[in-house]
Amino acid sequence: MNARRRRRTLLAGLAAAALLATGTGAAAADSTPAPAPTGDGAHALCKRVPRLDRRIDRALRRLDAGVGTRGSVARLERRVENAKNAGHTEIATYLQDRLTFRKSLVPTLQQRQKDLAGVKTWCAAHDNGKAAS
Repeated sequence: MNARRRRRTLLAGLAAAALLATGTGAAAADSTPAPAPTGDGAHALCKRVPRLDRRIDRALRRLDAGVGTRGSVARLERRVENAKNAGHTEIATYLQDRLTFRKSLVPTLQQRQKDLAGVKTWCAAHDNGKAAS
């Protein structure tokens, strides 16, 4: 019984603390606006270029992979086909919408890859954006 009472007291205390935190946090957020950015974040972006490049490459490889790879366009196409053959029209419609979105990701990621190549060139020419910050 003592453990139950402690647990109740702890939960009541946590609930009160959460209410106080959200109340004062909202008031503080309203009274002090966030400062305006002073730079364009070039240095931070230049530092992230290699990771972003790997991430985009990995996503494009996964999308272009075969039927055996989860997340690929080919695998989702096969699932749509299987749902249609089984007569599961609602499932096929849902998967078809996902497939449409997934196919739209390919040109978007390819464009980002091109844009990132330009950023990489700029960063190399401008000391990784250190002077821009």
